[in-house]
Amino acid sequence: MHKETSHTRTHAQPRADGPRDRPQGVQRPGPQPLLSVATPRPGLPAPPSAPPPPAAVRVLPAGQPSARPGLRASLHLSEGSARGNEQGRGRPPAPEGPRSRSPQRAAGALAAAAAACGARAGWPRAVGRELAGSMAGLRARLGSGLGLLALSTLGLCLMLQVGAKRPPKTPPCPPSCSCTRDTAFCVDSKAVPRNLPSEVISLTLVNAAFSEIHDGAFSHLPLLQFLLLNSNKFTLIGDNAFTGLSHLQYLFIENNDIWALSKFTFRGLKSLTHLSLANNNLQTLPRDIFRPLDILSDLDLRGNSLNCDCKVKWLVEWLAHTNTTVAPIYCASPPRFQEHKVQDLPLREFDCITTDFVLYQTLSFPAVSAEPFLYSSDLYLALAQPGASVCTILKWDYVERRLRDYDRIPAPSAVHCKPMVVDSQLYVVVAQLFGGSYIYHWDPNTTRFTKLQDIDPQRVRKPNDLEAFRIDGDWYFAVADSSKAGATSLYRWHQNGFYSQQALHAWHRDTDLEFVDGEGKPRLIVSSSSQAPIIYQWSRTQKQFVAQGEVTQVPDAQAVKHFRAGRDSYLCLSRYIGDSKILRWEGTRFSEVQALPSRGSLALQPFLVGGRRYLALGSDFSFTQIYQWDEGRQKFVRFQELAVQAPRAFCYVPAGDAQLLLAPSFKGQTLVYRHVVVDLSA
Repeated sequence: MHKETSHTRTHAQPRADGPRDRPQGVQRPGPQPLLSVATPRPGLPAPPSAPPPPAAVRVLPAGQPSARPGLRASLHLSEGSARGNEQGRGRPPAPEGPRSRSPQRAAGALAAAAAACGARAGWPRAVGRELAGSMAGLRARLGSGLGLLALSTLGLCLMLQVGAKRPPKTPPCPPSCSCTRDTAFCVDSKAVPRNLPSEVISLTLVNAAFSEIHDGAFSHLPLLQFLLLNSNKFTLIGDNAFTGLSHLQYLFIENNDIWALSKFTFRGLKSLTHLSLANNNLQTLPRDIFRPLDILSDLDLRGNSLNCDCKVKWLVEWLAHTNTTVAPIYCASPPRFQEHKVQDLPLREFDCITTDFVLYQTLSFPAVSAEPFLYSSDLYLALAQPGASVCTILKWDYVERRLRDYDRIPAPSAVHCKPMVVDSQLYVVVAQLFGGSYIYHWDPNTTRFTKLQDIDPQRVRKPNDLEAFRIDGDWYFAVADSSKAGATSLYRWHQNGFYSQQALHAWHRDTDLEFVDGEGKPRLIVSSSSQAPIIYQWSRTQKQFVAQGEVTQVPDAQAVKHFRAGRDSYLCLSRYIGDSKILRWEGTRFSEVQALPSRGSLALQPFLVGGRRYLALGSDFSFTQIYQWDEGRQKFVRFQELAVQAPRAFCYVPAGDAQLLLAPSFKGQTLVYRHVVVDLSA
């Protein structure tokens, strides 16, 4: 037996045998030549003198790195190793003959399969040809290692396929766009492109074939940092149009047809630093539209047609305090501000607070009078309803903030229900056209109204109005009588009832009464449909009213009311035929200040709400007109029209923070309007 010698391994330094593997006296072998492929397995007997290596094996000097072996050399060596193994076992080589043709065909098929495998794995063609050639060379040199070779080759193919480097996948891109991995440039798109790469950080839309951008239009591109929407035909950009773009830093919307933006257009753009809205048709901007843009550093609004009215007042204020760099912008209108720089407009030039009367509650019944009153810290309202034959008492509900039913007083032909609180006791004077007039008292023990007394039917025949007032601590009420046989009368409260005090004006068809307490001289003005209004002044010595004069500027009047503006006193007189009049007291007489068109008017009422003075003027032939007092011109100017027909009274009611105007109508429902303050710059 020959002693076992050391064998070299492919692409490695010679392995040093351990002490147990090396017999005594055998020296450690020196460095062996490196082979580019595997040699026969160690442990097989070797001939006394090592045979020369096969021609396909390149012997490298010791210590020289091995170059990548070719596939052909590896296969040749594998073939030689197999045959050498057969010879080493003492077996003769397999004879060639007809039976060897089948393995040769198998080798050819194996070569074809290897070439196809290489093509699928993306090998270079040269490698594929080399592998196929190596397989073909086995036809003359096949041994028992063919099965092992087939498995090795197929395993190598699979490994190369798994590890092969595939070409990069082309990102999705709509037909109207040009795309790279992170950019998209789109022209003539019919909608915001949806099938863009999710990694896109820059998007440009030019000449788009749609005009509106709706909620969440770009939410499928969450990584977007740059968005350019120039030179399109956009007219509307809705709320939350850019929601989901928390990384967007640059937004350009230039050269479009946008004339207005919604308040929440830019909501969610917390990273936006540059915004351009240049060269659009913007006439105004919603208040605080830039509030969500916390770190905005540059803003361009040039080239727009800004209308510098109250809608841009907030912008003037914002420009004065913001740290954002804003290019100069100019007003296109109104004429007084045209070509003025917005940044330089004085805030005092903007008068942007206005008011409005809005329908607040509808009472589903007609009425001819309304009188508010406070009793036991609660707010009530008394309404005369001749159609329902009652005086209706409503109570203000501070929780629901509505008027609700409370009680009713029988009154078959009521024209006026006048509440009076005297010494903490509640009384209601019910004036009726027929069947006499009465005074009712509220009994808190039984929580109901009971009749207290009658009013002399011979004195008051056809009442039309009631007026209650206090002079020198005494309570009075006066009744305007509109019959030919009746007389306007004055009643005074005394201990447990009201007693007749004075007959003022007989036989003159009186229609309305107005008590005026100015300059310490109580006066009562009586209007009539048949003569000029008469002014009575209170005589403290006689405890009666004394006729002082007539208002000669008005030959007849349906209603008379008064108000004070500054130091001046005014009268408002409505007429059924002809213009209603506004008169000012000049110290000794009244002079006309204004005439208001009011054909068919039976009711008017001046009232003051939060420092603003109004006048409600009704008509039987048209809607009610609301006028507002112009302090500079000292006149009323038309303010608003209310859809109230045939009103018989107007009543201003302050109900907590709700300022109400009631309009009892003879022909329809009683409407309740609320006075609201409107900031036009909002």
